[in-house]
Amino acid sequence: MATSRYDFISIVTNSEGQVRNGYKIVGFILLLYIVLTLIASIPIIEQIVDPIRYGITIAIILSISWFFLKHEGEPLSSIGLHLNVKFLIEFIVGTVISILLILVIAFIIKHLGGFSWIRNHQVGLGQLFYALVPFLGVSVMEELLFRGYVFQRAIRGLGSTYALLLFGLLFSIAHWGNPGMEGIAKITGSLNIGLAAIILGLAYIKTQSLAMPFGIHLGWNWAQGSLLGFGVSGIEFQGFFKPVFNDSPNWVTGGDFGLEAALPATIVCLVACIGFALWGTKTLGNILQKRH
Repeated sequence: MATSRYDFISIVTNSEGQVRNGYKIVGFILLLYIVLTLIASIPIIEQIVDPIRYGITIAIILSISWFFLKHEGEPLSSIGLHLNVKFLIEFIVGTVISILLILVIAFIIKHLGGFSWIRNHQVGLGQLFYALVPFLGVSVMEELLFRGYVFQRAIRGLGSTYALLLFGLLFSIAHWGNPGMEGIAKITGSLNIGLAAIILGLAYIKTQSLAMPFGIHLGWNWAQGSLLGFGVSGIEFQGFFKPVFNDSPNWVTGGDFGLEAALPATIVCLVACIGFALWGTKTLGNILQKRH
């Protein structure tokens, strides 16, 4: 009997006597699911506007993260939430990078004859920048969920490469129920969202902070929807500009799902993945040195 007991303990804990990361991940997800289900059952929740609902979800994810981290003897900031000047700079840099990526994708598709732009006078500058608020809520919420405690424990248990691939797949699957995720858009959209997840994961790994993932996620959604007027993961937005589509196929334009379901986005995301993977490595340093 004693041998069986020790065998069980060795399955649950590692050589240092700590609970294995897989069990932490399962426990986190189960607790989060239970709490969110209970919260969703409260009638008044349905009447709350989206930004506040996002705030409630963020608070729940942070609370559960704190609970698990407390039992590991680590502060909440250890998941990449060191709120200082460096955090702000990385957030801004991430936002700018993703806006540029979206603009590059859009201009490639426009050059291919996929659409033309007209100014949407129903959306003013005030509305354009106010849209940053709900998009920020979505970005923080999803990054805490997909690049926060669970992702970081997956890195400890599986290593960076497998964690990136696993969460890229999970991030894609999480979008399968969105409008417009059908036909060719489901293939290209799933691939591109998976690549975007890898970019976001690499941004965390390279900085050990969630600031840049927050910014990348925010800039990507905001530029795609509120600035350029495309769908964002199948959700329609009124943008500062309005795209007028030509007869190009959906694999060129992304269709109703948005730019992230277009094949040109695949190429841009692949280049971005390589860039983030090489960032800070000797390989990148050698490349730059040779160019000079």
